Amino acid sequence: QVQLVESGGGLVQAGASLRLSCAASGRTFSSYAMGWFRQAPGKEREFVAGITWSGSSTRYGDSVKGRFTISRDNTKKTVYLQMNSLKPEDTAVYYCAADRTLYTLVIHTTTDSYNYWGQGTQVTVSS
Repeated sequence: QVQLVESGGGLVQAGASLRLSCAASGRTFSSYAMGWFRQAPGKEREFVAGITWSGSSTRYGDSVKGRFTISRDNTKKTVYLQMNSLKPEDTAVYYCAADRTLYTLVIHTTTDSYNYWGQGTQVTVSS
């Protein structure tokens, strides 16, 4: 069982940076690949970034490549999303999630591959 709590969202201007954090509870956090997703009003939840359980591999959605960086610190049971050069179209609720499969080396991009979710944190980018 993993419980996830996101933080770090806020209102920023275009071009600014934010770092989101996702703190986990549970003894098995380091065993899960983790993902960040986002959902804008009226849109489906979208894959943003993912990282394997060891942190050795990452994957990004096309719209954030080169601007966002995912990382994790298993000693702190936390996964991060560094967001640079933010754009108004990045406005959404951002969720972190834990993959349903322990020790998978595959970074999944669909929501049905993840079975633990945080409550989300709002990111709003003004133009």
